[in-house]
Amino acid sequence: MLFYGTLRQTAILLAFLALTANSVCADEDPKGAEVLAKYLSSMEVQREALRGTISNVTLEGSLPRLKKQGRMDVLRRVSRLGEITYKMLGFTGDNTIKKEVIGQYLTAETEAQTKTDPASISITPANYNFRYKGLQQRHETSSMVHVFELKPKQKRVGLFKGELWIDPETNLPVRETGRLVRTPSIFLKRIQFVREYQIVDGVARPVRIESMVDTRIAGKALLAINFANYRRDEPVAADATAQ
Repeated sequence: MLFYGTLRQTAILLAFLALTANSVCADEDPKGAEVLAKYLSSMEVQREALRGTISNVTLEGSLPRLKKQGRMDVLRRVSRLGEITYKMLGFTGDNTIKKEVIGQYLTAETEAQTKTDPASISITPANYNFRYKGLQQRHETSSMVHVFELKPKQKRVGLFKGELWIDPETNLPVRETGRLVRTPSIFLKRIQFVREYQIVDGVARPVRIESMVDTRIAGKALLAINFANYRRDEPVAADATAQ
């Protein structure tokens, strides 16, 4: 029971990372303040643009120490009210990954929409100190991004220390990365994540999330989530969450 309880906590934390809000406020640096003001304005449009969409999602989970892994393909629907639901299309691999890592992640993400207070984890002056690090070149491409260093004001579950990268042309996010400053259980030691976006037609679409949770019992729990084939939803009944 202790082992599976730890895996469930791991899955919930991975889902929690995926729901971290994207709101930021003014920076003391004049240039940083200007960039963030434009980013805030863009994000208001962003939240609405992702509603009423469907995408194909592939989730690959693993527990390297236990030599267990699995892959699940799902259909992800975001309703016009922002509700997230899933329909499983297929799974291959170990059932432990299916039920205790990927399955728990999908369930936790849908539940967190109603149980998590967005204000408590949003990137705002109430929760964070941040510093503008300037316009920098991405290592893997020749493109430039505005980089902000984020440091939470309190060690509260859901807050992270890391960076936010913003596209200078659209003022939309291209990457969020960091480490949670506190875990909700003594059995979870460290949680790190990288969330990548692709900007298409003025919308920053999540394309990949990589999460690593270091547990005291099962070792590292890894989850990679890839999003593809975004399209507008048709007015049909929402699918049930994948089991």
